[in-house]
Amino acid sequence: MAAKDSRLARAGVSGYNKPKRTPDHPTKSHVVVAKSGDQVKTIRFGQQGVSGSPKREGESKADKARRESFKARHGENIAKGKMSAAYWADKAKW
Repeated sequence: MAAKDSRLARAGVSGYNKPKRTPDHPTKSHVVVAKSGDQVKTIRFGQQGVSGSPKREGESKADKARRESFKARHGENIAKGKMSAAYWADKAKW
């Protein structure tokens, strides 16, 4: 069995493509070690102290508009896939 990638331990995540909150990081709220094919990259994303607005039952119109605005602003970067911070912010926070 191959040794675990040191980037996983350094980021403190349990595996590739598994985002984790980082409450002690000064600026970024989450970290993920993204893997797509042979490419591996540590990505920090999300502003510390700012909540996202994930879809939920009975949400307000303001929350829905906020989420749709995020997706409209960052849609091009979200579409880049797993190797972009916007993709992970969309998945974990919105």
